[in-house]
Amino acid sequence: MAAAPVRQRLGSGGARSQLPPCYFEGYLEKRGPKEKASRRLWTCLCGNSLYFFNNTKDAHYVEKLDLCGFVSLKDDSSRDRNLEAARLILRMKDGETKLTAPNLEARELWKGFLYSVIELNVPSSLTLLPGQLQMLKEVVEKERTRRRNRNPGRAPPSPLSVPLVGEIPACFRPVSRTEAEVLLERHPDCGNMLLRPGRDGCSLAVTTRQDLNGSVFRHYRVTQRDQGGYVIDVENPIPCATLHDVIDALVEKTAGTLQPFLLEEPYEENITYVSANDENGEKILHTAPSGPLPKVPALPPKQGLSQPLNSPVPASPTNPMRRLILSPSPLTQCEYHSMSAVPAAFSQTLFSLRVFLSVCSLK
Repeated sequence: MAAAPVRQRLGSGGARSQLPPCYFEGYLEKRGPKEKASRRLWTCLCGNSLYFFNNTKDAHYVEKLDLCGFVSLKDDSSRDRNLEAARLILRMKDGETKLTAPNLEARELWKGFLYSVIELNVPSSLTLLPGQLQMLKEVVEKERTRRRNRNPGRAPPSPLSVPLVGEIPACFRPVSRTEAEVLLERHPDCGNMLLRPGRDGCSLAVTTRQDLNGSVFRHYRVTQRDQGGYVIDVENPIPCATLHDVIDALVEKTAGTLQPFLLEEPYEENITYVSANDENGEKILHTAPSGPLPKVPALPPKQGLSQPLNSPVPASPTNPMRRLILSPSPLTQCEYHSMSAVPAAFSQTLFSLRVFLSVCSLK
């Protein structure tokens, strides 16, 4: 039987009727971290947990898997006796659980619903139909509402109610305590220490992760001092002038074992745009050319045009205009001093007349 979205089969009473709303259900083969063989169980995604039943009519579940400890979800490419089966590896903080869906389509749906409930966001990397994506959007809204109604008095992890002083380190992430642990667990190569808002909204916290027969998380409170700067609230408080000094102090105290978490976000390598077809109106995604744009050739100058008035005089020594401009004035020094008293407009007219007469004499 294939998986089915939001098709609840609640019994007439008992544990099943008391579960959170069911978003998705279907048969899955499950093998937990301590199990040697897989079992085919009817699986229901209710709220933020997976509930396993022996069959579709059972009112009481036999196992429950809370997704709060989620780390990763990836495809398992190992072959199965059933060639159509599609495997999944659900990695949690306490181990891996292997799931097998009836086919590839069912696996994609399970991944879509799991990611939507865990991350409260519709995944964009899955191959799903528009109607299926719409179902995931509805699930995200329902789960957000359920969590909000379940914890009405809990303050959100961000934003901070106090302004941050100075430059914010690159390892700052506006996430909760649990989300910080998941980030550090998923990306161990990007660092093992991040700065985040505190639960009270008035302080900060540093979350670290190290390996000691498994993940070991530590959380340190960082408060802002009234006189300026910050302090790491440990047994012997560590004052720091800036948030960068907070991170540097923890790196120094641990001899470089703790390193800031720097996650490189993916960026597009090509410029793309959407345009509509003129004939049928269908929208198509295009990739812009990556090479330089072709230059428009300049038009050649028209023949027969005289030299512009503001063009520079050629530098040839045989050019008569150059000789005219550079030659000393025939006026004597006395005449020049006497002409300096003449108004500027009259002086300019007289100079133009001299140039005109000189040109005529050259002709």
